[in-house]
Amino acid sequence: MSIWTRIGDIVSRVSGTALSNALEAVRTLFAGDPELRRRVAFSVAMIALSAKMAKADGIVTQNEIRAFRQIFLVPENEARNVARLYDIAKQDIAGYEIYAERLAGMCGSGHPNCAMLEDILDGLFHIAKADGMVHEREVAFLRRVSEIFEISPGHFESILARHADVGQADPYKVLGVGRDASFEEIRKHYRLLVRENHPDRAIARGLPEEFIAIASNRVAALNTAYEAIERGRRRR
Repeated sequence: MSIWTRIGDIVSRVSGTALSNALEAVRTLFAGDPELRRRVAFSVAMIALSAKMAKADGIVTQNEIRAFRQIFLVPENEARNVARLYDIAKQDIAGYEIYAERLAGMCGSGHPNCAMLEDILDGLFHIAKADGMVHEREVAFLRRVSEIFEISPGHFESILARHADVGQADPYKVLGVGRDASFEEIRKHYRLLVRENHPDRAIARGLPEEFIAIASNRVAALNTAYEAIERGRRRR
């Protein structure tokens, strides 16, 4: 049974337009299978939060919808269930903070910078910048979600720099290091980030196949930032 069929089970249990009911359904339906619960929760989160993200700047563009479809290739026979969950998310405007809190709780206690939650933020940024820029309202939305996810402010700024300043990103912000750090410190931190963000780690977390491309882009951004710092240090 595919994960999309599982999402159909979730939709059938969600009453009205209460988005928070979806995560409760995930918790109860898959209580005996933590791995499946995590995978379904991730997919539901991306569908629901991307619907809210797409509306954050007041306009849902075809580029943003296309970006969503790049992350999830939904079988035609399951598209109705995904569309239903997407619509629930759009209508339940006030529900995203409570939903994000419950989602963060699925990472367990003490979950700052939880890898799955950063994956969700990366996916949301991918959608946000699909129309050529990340709008201020979208940044505010993502910043609030990151606060709920207990992603540290400095780490969020690194994620923001990766996405919001495409082509002109501050490499120090992307790597999350200070300009006064030694090159050896920067190199060690960079290598740690590459290990932690390698696409194989994303695969091990059970992310959708399409999402692995976003994980690869994350590593590419880290590589570009490191190379820029290295060139700058050599010139000095």
